[in-house]
Amino acid sequence: MPEVKTVGLFLMTALAEIVGCYLPYLWLREGKSVWLLIPAALSLAAFAWLLSLHPTAAGRVYAAYGGVYIFMAILWLWVVDGIRPTSWDLVGSAVALLGMAIIMFAPRST
Repeated sequence: MPEVKTVGLFLMTALAEIVGCYLPYLWLREGKSVWLLIPAALSLAAFAWLLSLHPTAAGRVYAAYGGVYIFMAILWLWVVDGIRPTSWDLVGSAVALLGMAIIMFAPRST
């Protein structure tokens, strides 16, 4: 079950990061309210906090997290931007998730 917890934590982390970056994008590129920067900052703070909850070395967490971020960004492309991912997007996401699984769940002697 620790694998499910790890993946769930990574998914929440990626969502917090994407929201924290998307809200300033809306302000800068779409002319939305500057007040979006407040929830953006809170979301980015949550992102950093969530990354700190993993019980393994920070470098390993950061490396593995990248794979989940790629998956979530492609999902965001589809759900929020309304752009259907290509088969190459899906294959790339699958490869990234496989990399995350190898990094996080490989047997270790220490």
